[in-house]
Amino acid sequence: MIPAVSVEPEVYEEYAATYKNRKGRIDWHQVGLAALLILPNLALLILFTYRPLIDNIRISFYNWNISSPNMTFVGLKNYTDWLQAPETPTVVWNTVIFTFFAVAGSMVIGLLLAILLDQKLIGRSAVRSMVFAPYVIAGAAIGVAFQFVFDPKYGLIQYFLGLLNIQVPNFYQQSGWALFMITVTYIWKNVGYVFVIYLAALQGRRADLDEASEIDGTSPVRHFFRVVLPQLRGTTFFLLITVLLNSFQVFDVINAMTRGGPYGYGTTTMVFQVYTETFVNNRAGYGAAVATIMFIVVLIITVAQIKLQERLDK
Repeated sequence: MIPAVSVEPEVYEEYAATYKNRKGRIDWHQVGLAALLILPNLALLILFTYRPLIDNIRISFYNWNISSPNMTFVGLKNYTDWLQAPETPTVVWNTVIFTFFAVAGSMVIGLLLAILLDQKLIGRSAVRSMVFAPYVIAGAAIGVAFQFVFDPKYGLIQYFLGLLNIQVPNFYQQSGWALFMITVTYIWKNVGYVFVIYLAALQGRRADLDEASEIDGTSPVRHFFRVVLPQLRGTTFFLLITVLLNSFQVFDVINAMTRGGPYGYGTTTMVFQVYTETFVNNRAGYGAAVATIMFIVVLIITVAQIKLQERLDK
């Protein structure tokens, strides 16, 4: 038995006073070191992120041909024109559908692959590398490669559907199939990122909970939903935000495969419209207004996700 240690009141009061004095002091050496480490990154953020964002918002209130030095102030006209434009519902719908299925597909397939390749399988290291490889390839290159996969006459899809005597849809002439095509292509490129993050989270989960579940004879499905998935909640939340933001800003795959078509706005998303209006139609102010609306939407979604996560953690 360890005897209780008593502390004289005078000694305790002296220690408390000393601790309070230390706590109230500012270690300027640590403050200077922190500032030295933070300021370069902060300067880069201000120069390449916050300043362009502010400039974009400012330009959205002007009518400006990007090739001209003259800018005409028009107030909220660019915003009202976009809201009243006949193509706006199509562009918003394309953005919502593409983002939803890109996020859902990447998250589900990435998690399933992570669970599968977390098992002890022959050649799993090589398979892991192959799953992750598309993520580091440029989106434009993947878009060009998948043009041949979805070619209605000579593509790989045409070959397999032909073996089943199924008519091959014309992915480049039907808006719905064109949107499906770029969504599948983007999921194939992006799933490696989700896979790697989930795989790291699976390998870092608590082994004692798995052992307890095995001793209790829990079925694999119940074990996944009751033991594994709750431990991945933080990872899922992180991936949900990052994959959503990345999917919302996809440009290269769309530009390489369909250029926003068919029939004008068949696969045009908001980010692709920003490019088209700014650099093709020479309406930089209008494009900046669309970009500002995108920023507001993304900000609202991110804040809502953070609030939801905080509520779930309580």
